[in-house]
Amino acid sequence: MEWSIQEIAKKAGTTSRTLRYYGELGLLEPSRIGANGYRYYDQAALVRLQRILLLRELGLSLPAVGEVLEGQRDTSAALRTHLLLLEQERERIGRQIAAVKTTLHKTEKGEALMAEEVLDGFDHTRYEEEVSRRWGRDAYEQGDRWWRSLSAEEKRDFMDRQAAIARDFGRAAHDGLAADSDEVQEIARRHVAWLSITTAPSKEYVTGLGQMYVDDPRFTATYDQHGEGTAVLVRDAMKTYAERNL
Repeated sequence: MEWSIQEIAKKAGTTSRTLRYYGELGLLEPSRIGANGYRYYDQAALVRLQRILLLRELGLSLPAVGEVLEGQRDTSAALRTHLLLLEQERERIGRQIAAVKTTLHKTEKGEALMAEEVLDGFDHTRYEEEVSRRWGRDAYEQGDRWWRSLSAEEKRDFMDRQAAIARDFGRAAHDGLAADSDEVQEIARRHVAWLSITTAPSKEYVTGLGQMYVDDPRFTATYDQHGEGTAVLVRDAMKTYAERNL
């Protein structure tokens, strides 16, 4: 049994472009390429993709994913390890749900809140290693201190601003606007202004971050949920904005 690249991308909640990129990196080769040039994936490729997606959700970079796949040739053993990690994550999410329920109940009843109850299962440091690897330990610690200093309302406002920017990029991609158009460049300006809240973005930083939105499937999925091709538009818009203004 096999599936086309479009079928696999749809079922995995990703894009054909991402799967092709995995192939270019040697992470996920198609089981065959048809006479029409279409890529097809068999059950072994399907299992390998599942492993890639699981490792990405754990925060591993693509090079790290490749190293893990190379070192874990026993598929059954690797899947058992993934299963254990997923069960641990399920347990953590269960604690988060219980914490929110407790907070809601006590808030409605006017009862006193306990910090250990409210914050149980929440760990904002889960991406500490990846951030430190990408941009240095100082970048993580600076961002961590800044995030801790915000009130709940400020944190919501920060995330809402980013969500609005992503939606506007999605609409621009849907409308077929060019990355260097005035409308898209205004969205890019807002995006860079949003980034400026936590750091002083340089030309290299903005350009590199835009490229990561395309290279990293987690970011690609975040933007492309507003319409396929949005992440590419964001990358190109940020590159243009950086070259013109930074």
